[in-house]
Amino acid sequence: MRLVVGIAGASGVIYGIRLLEILKAIDGIETHLVMTKTGRMNIGLETDYSADAVEALADEVHKITNIGASIASGSFKTDGMIVAACAMKNLSGIVNSYADDLLTRAADVTLKENRKLVVMPRETPLHVGHCKLMLEAAQMGALIVPPMPGFYNRPETVDDIINHTVARVLDLFDIDTNIVKRWQGVGLH
Repeated sequence: MRLVVGIAGASGVIYGIRLLEILKAIDGIETHLVMTKTGRMNIGLETDYSADAVEALADEVHKITNIGASIASGSFKTDGMIVAACAMKNLSGIVNSYADDLLTRAADVTLKENRKLVVMPRETPLHVGHCKLMLEAAQMGALIVPPMPGFYNRPETVDDIINHTVARVLDLFDIDTNIVKRWQGVGLH
């Protein structure tokens, strides 16, 4: 399996980092990473990781300006792409096919090749323009997965919340991480 991971400038870069950490530990998954300038900046602002340490988690790292990279072409086969977290600027670029950098180009390629594109928009509150972008992305075939925590699994730490969300995203690619506390139902009478 080959997945592209994009880390954009929205708050919540830890979701992209955790995806890479989990995927690195699974045999048979090749990851390609592309980060925006503001995504790189947020790594230092929001986490104890360095951008270099995050890049080391990926099998291949692509510069945001390299429109000639492998992931910029539909002939380069992937199983899909995850943008975690996805800034509204990048979501707008994806929706409007404004591929002025490698992240938006790779997402555009993912959609045009009818591959799975998962975007994790992280903004609040949302105005009508944000909602329209998410609707239009969904209409184009993207899966919209805002990192909204579930509490039925009784998270005890921030890591529990992050892991649950990331594992649910990976479920969309049929990657079972065995870290999700799955809903078992309740016996209501």
